[in-house]
Amino acid sequence: MGEHDANHRFAAEATIEPDHIIRARAHALELGAAPVSPEVGAQCAVIAAASGALNIVEIGTGAGVSGLWLLHGSPRATLTTIDNEPEHLGAARQAFADAKIPAARARFITGRAGEVLPRMNEASYDIVLVDADADGVIEYVEHGLRLVRAGGTVLVPRVLAGGAVADPVKRDAVTTAYRSLIQETQASPAVIGALSIVGEGLLQLTTVASD
Repeated sequence: MGEHDANHRFAAEATIEPDHIIRARAHALELGAAPVSPEVGAQCAVIAAASGALNIVEIGTGAGVSGLWLLHGSPRATLTTIDNEPEHLGAARQAFADAKIPAARARFITGRAGEVLPRMNEASYDIVLVDADADGVIEYVEHGLRLVRAGGTVLVPRVLAGGAVADPVKRDAVTTAYRSLIQETQASPAVIGALSIVGEGLLQLTTVASD
């Protein structure tokens, strides 16, 4: 096993997932709603905690795993989560109820993100997590950067596309979109960006206040 693989394995084994998120993960896998890895979930929780997030938007609910991690990091936050799969939203509602998260702390919206996001208030959120419709990732990140306040953060898991982004031979539309997103945001003066390669990868973009 190479050093890279050993580091990944160690990070995975070292991450301890709360019991209520373990249960939500099991249900997500039963539904085929691929959840973020525990390593990426833990990173999201740390960012939520460090930023003192109170208002969070999640694009792509799944069965609630990423939302539970965000609220684990910032237990006083209110989460607005968007998904076009009613079954997934139902599973997330149940997972949140099982975790004893007050109903007022989570808002579930059924619909396509491309139709919902334009109606949301700009510069009103601390964190936007983008985990839906990989072929629309650039559009959703643009919305996310509009929705977060100055100093707010947009999080994009799965951004390495299972290793495809690092392979120059891979040129399909989704891989190219992720690759462009990473390159363009790293070069942008409007955000401070960092790319984590732990788990399935996590792109972190924090907006810079204008002068």
